This record gives sequence, C-alpha cells and structure tokens, in this order.
Amino acid sequence: MKVFSGTFAYPVLLFLTHILLTFEAPLLDRIDLHIEVPAVEYRDVASERPEENSDAIRERTIRARQLQQERFREGAKVNCNARMATRQLKQHCKLSQDSQELIRVAMSELNLSARAYDRILKVSRTIADLDEKTEIAPEHVSEAIQYRTFDRTLWV
Repeated sequence: MKVFSGTFAYPVLLFLTHILLTFEAPLLDRIDLHIEVPAVEYRDVASERPEENSDAIRERTIRARQLQQERFREGAKVNCNARMATRQLKQHCKLSQDSQELIRVAMSELNLSARAYDRILKVSRTIADLDEKTEIAPEHVSEAIQYRTFDRTLWV
C-alpha cells in the first residue's frame, strides 16, 4: 500500500518540508544539549586507561546541585541554573573578554539565536559548577558551544 502516490504526493511532501523547516530551529533552540553519540569503538572498550567511575560522577553532580541550590537559596522560583532568568544570568554568568569573544564568534558563525545565547550561558555555568569553579572559564563556554553545534551541522 502506497501512502503517497501520484500528484497528491508532491504537495504533501512540500507541505511537510515547509513545516519541518519552519519549526525545527525554534524547537531545537529549546533543547539545552544536542549531542551525537557515536557507536563505541573496540579500542575504547578494551582500553586500560582509567575512567571516572559512576560513583565519582554522581558525587560531582551532587556537589554541583548543592552549589546551585546555595546560589539560588533566596529565589523561590529558581533552584538550578536551567531556570535562571535574565537577571540571574547577568548576576551569575559573568564572562571574561575571552569567553565573550568565543560566544560572539559562535553566534555569528553558527547563526545562533538569543535563546541559544542564554542556553550557552546556563550550560557554561553548570559546566563550571561540575568543575567546582566559581568563575566561568573559556573552556566551559567552549564546551557549552559544542553542545549547541550538533543541531546546526545537521539541520541548518
């Protein structure tokens, strides 16, 4: 059984393409992390190098959440970085000149939106918290930008 056939198929496909192109960027903008997870290579599975175990990752995550809860203890509606509004972003996500330049280049090169800018700041703050740093460093911003580029390389 054919779903699309004859002259009916082309207008439907055009319409579906239009819908996809119209809504994909705004939808993807609302997702904080876009990560491609490739298949694991044999050499990685068989590697003898030490890896961070799950307990260590759990502890690091708990410490980061505690930092966030302490940071937002005064705010009734905000309890983590993801919920920061513009005022909290300006207060808790101050960037160095190098970090600002990284975001400026990413926004122009990747055609990122204002919403994506806010998401990069929030994710950068979270990465710094996981790293137990009070300041957001350029490497934190760079990592956060990488989490926004997946959608741009495949969809735009």
